[in-house]
Amino acid sequence: MMDHINVKGQGGTFSAYIAKPKTSPASAVVVLQELFGVNADIRKHCDELAEQGYLAVAPDLFWRQEPGVDLNVTSEADWQHGLRLYSAYDRDAGVKDIKDTIDAVRKLAECNGKVALLGYCLGALMVFMTSVRNDGIDAAVWYHGGDTEKYLGEVDGLHAPILMHLAEEDEFISKAAQAEIKAALAKKPNATVYSYPGQSHAFSRHNGKHYNAAAAHLANGRTSEFLKHEL
Repeated sequence: MMDHINVKGQGGTFSAYIAKPKTSPASAVVVLQELFGVNADIRKHCDELAEQGYLAVAPDLFWRQEPGVDLNVTSEADWQHGLRLYSAYDRDAGVKDIKDTIDAVRKLAECNGKVALLGYCLGALMVFMTSVRNDGIDAAVWYHGGDTEKYLGEVDGLHAPILMHLAEEDEFISKAAQAEIKAALAKKPNATVYSYPGQSHAFSRHNGKHYNAAAAHLANGRTSEFLKHEL
C-alpha cells in the first residue's frame, strides 16, 4: 500500500505521509509536524487517526530546506538539527504549503470533502496561522504551539472551530503568553482552550520526555470527541 502522496505546491512538489482508513470516502485530518519532521511519532499519530476512521496526511513542512527530515526525539544531535531547521523555517511559505495540502487532500477519492488540521509544537503554530489566514477549514486542533501569541493580532480571521491544549508549565510558552492566548480566544465562540496543570511541553506526544499518560489520555479524548463532532 502506498504510504506517500506528492503535493503540487506553489514553489514545487513535496511529499506527504498518508494513512488510509478501512472505509472511504472519509473525513481527512492533515497532521502538522514538530521540529523533528515527519518522523515515527507523527506517522504513528496518522496511523491512529486512520484506525479511528479518518484519512490522515502529514505533509513534509521542511521540504524547502531539507526534504525527508525524520529525526529522533531522544537524540541531542537530532534536537539541534531540528532547532536549526525550525529557526530558519519560512512560516508564511509554510501556510501556503499547508493550504496546498488541504486542497490536494480534498480532491482525493478517499476524502469526503471535509478536512481538519491537527498539529503539535511548530505544527500547532502552523495550524493557527493557516486557520486565521484561510477559510474552508472544517476544524483545527492545536497542541502546545510555541510563538502563537505573536500572531494573535490575526485572530479575527479565525472562522474554523478550534480546540487548543495548553500545558501550564510549558517551558516554551510563558505564563504571560498563555494568558494572552486565552484572552484572545475567549472572544471567539468557536474556540475552546483547555489548560493542563502541572504539564510541560509535549506532554501528549508519543516518546515525549514529559509524556503524561493521564493528561495525554484526557487531551486526546477531547480531540477525538471534537473531531467526531465537527467532521
